[in-house]
Amino acid sequence: MEAKEQSHLMAALAAVPDPRRQCQNLRHPLVDVLVVGFCGVLCGCDDFVEIETFGRQKEAFFRRFLELPEGIPSHDTFRRVFQAVCPQALQRCLIQWLQGVRQAAPATEGEVVAIDGKTLRRTFDRAQGLGALHLVSAWATANGLTLGQVAVDANSNEITAIPQLIELLDLKGCVVTIDAAGCQKDIAAQIVATGADYVLALKDNQPTLYEQVSDYFREQLEKEGPERPVRHHRAVEEGHGRTETRETFVAPATKELVASGAWLGLATVVLVIRRCVEHATGKSSDDVRYFISSLPAKVKRLAGAVRQHWGIENGLHWVLDVAFNEDRMRQRDRTGIENLALLNRLAVSLLRQDKTVKAGVRCKRKAAGWDDDYLLHLLFDSQ
Repeated sequence: MEAKEQSHLMAALAAVPDPRRQCQNLRHPLVDVLVVGFCGVLCGCDDFVEIETFGRQKEAFFRRFLELPEGIPSHDTFRRVFQAVCPQALQRCLIQWLQGVRQAAPATEGEVVAIDGKTLRRTFDRAQGLGALHLVSAWATANGLTLGQVAVDANSNEITAIPQLIELLDLKGCVVTIDAAGCQKDIAAQIVATGADYVLALKDNQPTLYEQVSDYFREQLEKEGPERPVRHHRAVEEGHGRTETRETFVAPATKELVASGAWLGLATVVLVIRRCVEHATGKSSDDVRYFISSLPAKVKRLAGAVRQHWGIENGLHWVLDVAFNEDRMRQRDRTGIENLALLNRLAVSLLRQDKTVKAGVRCKRKAAGWDDDYLLHLLFDSQ
């Protein structure tokens, strides 16, 4: 019981509202179902049958800090509960815990928070006319923490989900990076209103602005001498059988763009030219991208922010697919899969924060399933 009192994570899960009708036939406390379910996800379970089996094998372990008046729930009970719990309510209760973990991590000035979407490819339901579930997540790149997620409505897109996600988060002092789908005037204004800065990818979904920025850089790069306002940074990385060169050019936004007031806080425009050369074949590929930002024209800082945005792909989305088999999850119920996806992201954050096991996330999942002491450490020493 002493350990139970020290668990910030369990306290957060205990605060989730129980959607079930409260009656004498209620056999399993909600916190027991959520904790066993989360531990199953943390330790490598991919569906509710596996969670039940895992729980029964670990029942003695769970009785050290859970009531379990009727033992481990059945897989049908896990399914019904996860389909009934409100995803927004679950997330609200967990965000406070995540904020505690975030504050306990080493402080990062101008922390980069990447916002990006991911589709759970096998969650479509043709019988109901539903496509695969698409989730937009916020990822603290330096500390490897998921800060929140919002499901994209079946009849909408990321443009409506991103503002909802921003409302959930404490972004003061952060640098928010979003791909071209989030390059919208209202989103830029919302970010500035939270006390954060933005770096937004620019494509032809904003054709007028895209043309203005691309023409501006074309003109400026043709100039020579100290009068040219463009600053330059070059970075070269080798790995995975290729050499990647990134040329970043930064300049103050033109007076015309700033004076229009259309993009609140706009201060800087950015050009990134990326070239990849494959070592085995010698083939090269070029990629040219433009960005707008509210940050001052400091080229290294902006180059770093653009680079860190890809941390959500490598540090979260790739891990979810490879270590958590998320793209192969076949759950159809929207509420159930959204709750499981949130627990997946919570597990990635928890495992990335832990430094006691020197291994990747996939190996840490297995270690948590094998070693009760390690699992106990993750649950009760995570903040």
